[in-house]
Amino acid sequence: MSKSPKIWKCIIADDEPLAREVISKYVMRIPSLQLVGECSNAVQVIESIQQQEVDLLFLDIQMPEISGTDLIRILKNPPFIIITTAFQEYSLEGYELDVVDYLLKPIKFERFLKAVTKVFRLSGDSSQSLAPSNDKPELQEEAYLYFRTDRKTVKVMVNDILYVEGMGNYVKIFTGGGMIITKNSMTTVETMLPEAFFLRVHRSFIVSKTKIGSFSGEVISIGKIEIPIGKLYKNGVIKLLSM
Repeated sequence: MSKSPKIWKCIIADDEPLAREVISKYVMRIPSLQLVGECSNAVQVIESIQQQEVDLLFLDIQMPEISGTDLIRILKNPPFIIITTAFQEYSLEGYELDVVDYLLKPIKFERFLKAVTKVFRLSGDSSQSLAPSNDKPELQEEAYLYFRTDRKTVKVMVNDILYVEGMGNYVKIFTGGGMIITKNSMTTVETMLPEAFFLRVHRSFIVSKTKIGSFSGEVISIGKIEIPIGKLYKNGVIKLLSM
């Protein structure tokens, strides 16, 4: 009788909800990974590890009160650790603390997958299937993201998003129910959105593939809105949409 593959129990530690959302989305795409906790500070991480078995920790460096690197020094018998941070200068310190890998935000899924593969290899676990669970992707109706706007955090259903427009340090999220403005970069939002369903077509525009009504070599139409295709994106966009 063949042995069942190990399910790796994971915790995400980051004080930014949007950053946790990105990693959570990636974890759910790997059948061998199970998310068992999300923490916004080091104290929550310590409590979570004490209360349950944890195999893998995705850890941000800059967190309130106790930093990620200080947390690593505190933990006794820590799980495998993958650092996630926006600051490259911490990479040397992270490796000196014997972490498995160092992911620089914004994190692409392919890079995330490479880091998880390294964990499995180091552990000697060769039974894992890293094929994403959505070989024929279907966007779940309940999938959502949180965006900070004004003085509150707004829940946006991913399936409602028509397109995203960048404007400096802010982005506009256009949905079937209206538009919100959030302080964020286009690169960060692009990373958060499921790449199987959204496409960067211009330096300032990301569109939902399922909402495209028509397209030409210059523009994409979503309802009555025409969105320009950037010169640098044109060949890739036309190729993908013509498949």
